Amino acid sequence: MRWLVSFVALLGAIGITCSKSDITVVRSFPLDKLDEVIAGSNVAIDKEITSDGKGSLRVEASNAITVPLFEVRDLNIDNARIFYQARIRTENVIGQVFLEMLVHLPGRGESFSRSQQTLVSGTTDWTTQETPFFLKSGERPDYIKLNLVINGQGTAWIDDIKLVKGPLG
Repeated sequence: MRWLVSFVALLGAIGITCSKSDITVVRSFPLDKLDEVIAGSNVAIDKEITSDGKGSLRVEASNAITVPLFEVRDLNIDNARIFYQARIRTENVIGQVFLEMLVHLPGRGESFSRSQQTLVSGTTDWTTQETPFFLKSGERPDYIKLNLVINGQGTAWIDDIKLVKGPLG
């Protein structure tokens, strides 16, 4: 399983070309309010520091944490490349920050994809991060979870989250 995740991350890192008309935003999360955010602690809306001018989610970590952000259900996706995309900013992060997507396939359980090819640490301005997952024909997830991982301590902001679908090749 580890080699599959590494292979998926490598493909995401080198990029897969397709036309913009083949790309569809399945769901977007602007993060201007906490209504749908799953995490109940270590998070707050920040109206001052934001990539889109509407607000972002500020995450404070005193040790390594995985922050559950959203769970997307009622998906009708298969035979596609899906990816979790977001803007991330950090301040005084000792360790790394990255995106994590958990994809649940009925009868097979959860598989993950992580944006570990573009780890963020220290103090950074807004960067766009994404992590892909490849669904073969007939693989239809019943839900997808979107998380932010801070392996260490510090402050991270996340904004402009999207779940996007495109063709496999």
